Amino acid sequence: MAILEVKDLKVYYGLIQAIKGVSFHVNEGEVVALIGANGAGKTTILHTITGLIEAKEGKIEFDGKVLNERGIFKGVPAHKIVSMGMAHVPEGRRIFQELSVYDNLMMGAYTRSNKKEISDSLEMVYDRFERLKERRNQIAGTLSGGEQQMLAMGRALMSKPKIILMDEPSMGLSPLYVNEIFDIIEKIKSEGTTVLLVEQNAKKALSIADRAYVLETGNIVLEGDAKKLMNDESVKKAYLGE
Repeated sequence: MAILEVKDLKVYYGLIQAIKGVSFHVNEGEVVALIGANGAGKTTILHTITGLIEAKEGKIEFDGKVLNERGIFKGVPAHKIVSMGMAHVPEGRRIFQELSVYDNLMMGAYTRSNKKEISDSLEMVYDRFERLKERRNQIAGTLSGGEQQMLAMGRALMSKPKIILMDEPSMGLSPLYVNEIFDIIEKIKSEGTTVLLVEQNAKKALSIADRAYVLETGNIVLEGDAKKLMNDESVKKAYLGE
């Protein structure tokens, strides 16, 4: 069953059409990867889904509710989308640099009110990210890049999401941290959270995804089982360096 469905999405920046009628879906419990070169439109799609950019045309449906067509759910604001169960780990992490690790995590729970459930979520995040627990009182801006990425992911999990949209989680990280981040994404999936993954490291993304879509200049040009796409000659040549 699709928890997220995007139909004929068209997005413009002024007169420039960035997204040209894109359609895709994410089933509950899947990791779905969006891969493509810089400028293909991957981040624009995520920003449109989460309400940060307005679509010119198309429909976005999340958990059975239409987010952007005419009617009761038209123009659902970003904070409301979070409370519906969608979390976004943005490109560049966007943590609150001057706040502590603990305060950053608590910012992720701002849409929730049950203190016991928030406390349970915090313990879950600390169990999954032991370094965040060790550094809970440390100023977030002093963390390493990999630790900041873990913090951004932990902050997203604090909203108790049904789906997490992750934008370039491996960007700028050492190979050791890249492997660790992708291990965490697999664990998040195994514990029942759906993931839509935008990632320029196509080989790593396809290695953990169930399905994938290949985006080129605002169009989806290939889609299918992630492992099969890893063996597609055009994908290997364009994105896997083979």
